[in-house]
Order: sequence, then structure tokens, then C-alpha cells
Amino acid sequence: MSKTTTKPDRFASVWDALADSAEEAANLKVRAELMRKIAALVQDKDWTQAVAAEQCGISQPRINDLLRGRIGRFSLDALVNIAAALGQQVHVELEAA
Repeated sequence: MSKTTTKPDRFASVWDALADSAEEAANLKVRAELMRKIAALVQDKDWTQAVAAEQCGISQPRINDLLRGRIGRFSLDALVNIAAALGQQVHVELEAA
């Protein structure tokens, strides 16, 4: 009996591996970046989750989800709103893939 091995697929990023389409991967990448930047702002301010939630205009369990990177629980729209509540402006830049 012969043993067959297959080479694993190679992806440009983890998001490309997780997503079903290039569009979904792009959305995941942008959401992840926004989540990282919002979490960094919260950490830089040394806020408790309760204070951060109040500043962001969301519940404490929701800020916990954000700080733990639960990307599936946040739309791009929700993250832009949270950034705006923190006095941040979201800048969009397009570049060729």
C-alpha cells in the first residue's frame, strides 16, 4: 500500500486561511486591526473594563469580547462606532492586493 502525502495549502495570512473568500479575508483583516488599535488605546489609558466600556458606549461583557479578540462578535460598523466614541478617526487606505 502506498502512502500519499499532500502539501498543505499556503496562505498569505491566517485570515486568508480562515475565510471562504478574498472579500471575507479583507474584512477580517480590517476588523482585527481596528480591534488591536482599540485594545491598545484602552491599555494605554490603563482603564478597567468597566471604565473602558463606559467610554466606548458598550457593555462590560462586550468590551471583554473586544479585548479578548473575539472578532466574530464585532462588525466593521460596530468597531468604527467604538473608535469614534473614543475620539478616534478611522482612516481608510486602499492598495493593490
